[in-house]
Amino acid sequence: MTLFRALDEHRPLAGRLAMGVEYDGSAYSGFQFLKQAPSVQGALEKALGRVASQAVRVHSSGRTDSGVHATRQIIHFDPPVPRSEKAWVFGVNANLPRDVAVRWVKEVPETFHSRFKALARRYRYILLNQPSRPVLERANVTWCRDPLDAEAMHRAAQALVGEHDFSSFRAAGCQSKTPWRHLHFIEVHRHGPLVVIDVQGNAFLHHMIRNIVGALVTVGRGQRGEDYLGELMALKNRRLADVTAPACGLHFVDSLYDECWGLPREPLGPNLLAFLGEWTGERALPDCPMVEFRRGRPVAASQEAT
Repeated sequence: MTLFRALDEHRPLAGRLAMGVEYDGSAYSGFQFLKQAPSVQGALEKALGRVASQAVRVHSSGRTDSGVHATRQIIHFDPPVPRSEKAWVFGVNANLPRDVAVRWVKEVPETFHSRFKALARRYRYILLNQPSRPVLERANVTWCRDPLDAEAMHRAAQALVGEHDFSSFRAAGCQSKTPWRHLHFIEVHRHGPLVVIDVQGNAFLHHMIRNIVGALVTVGRGQRGEDYLGELMALKNRRLADVTAPACGLHFVDSLYDECWGLPREPLGPNLLAFLGEWTGERALPDCPMVEFRRGRPVAASQEAT
């Protein structure tokens, strides 16, 4: 599938628009707009406002923490004026800082919502496991100079798959009303010096992935056994759990939606992992009530069918 396609510069796009956004989060205090600190949302709304010559409000598929990167953040907005596909993509990118870029724009129905229609979110955490500190990769990996056993980390992580109370892995200031989340899968693989933790779920608590990674690194170093993650989850107490891994190694790589919305398919990022060759939407989602509900299918009917 080619990544190169001419953008239409003649037909004005009408109605609600969805956009794919990529950013290096190093200089931002997360995605969500903050009055006192730079945010990705603030940069996007400023650029969109210049193209539209009016204020534009965006909604995202998920928040990211300070310093966390994204290669497929999905946003939507209701444009106050008509502009062509090329005008939106090229115009917004011309007004964005170099660490944020729009990848595509697409018309979607008024019923589309980037957050409430998302079926799953996927992240990749990248550890550079070598004796010397990174140079070219320093902004988007976490350096670990101690040898890591990726296979042991993978086995330990499987205790987290499914629907659980993740209280031991949520930040103290997490504002979620419930600690329950459904982890679809978590995989740990080594690719030369890179140890990649690939995780997908319906949603994530504040610092949840980074706290999981901190515990997995402890297992990888051989300091704790493979039952460590299961033991931590059973405690349901963040104070008794492990350290929080740095933000720089975490990448938000996918928001998954029902095929009916027709959002573009893209290779999963970051480009540092392009050799893996996986594209968005290739893996089947679990048959669970939340996924069925957001697909527009009554949950009761789904449960009867199973």
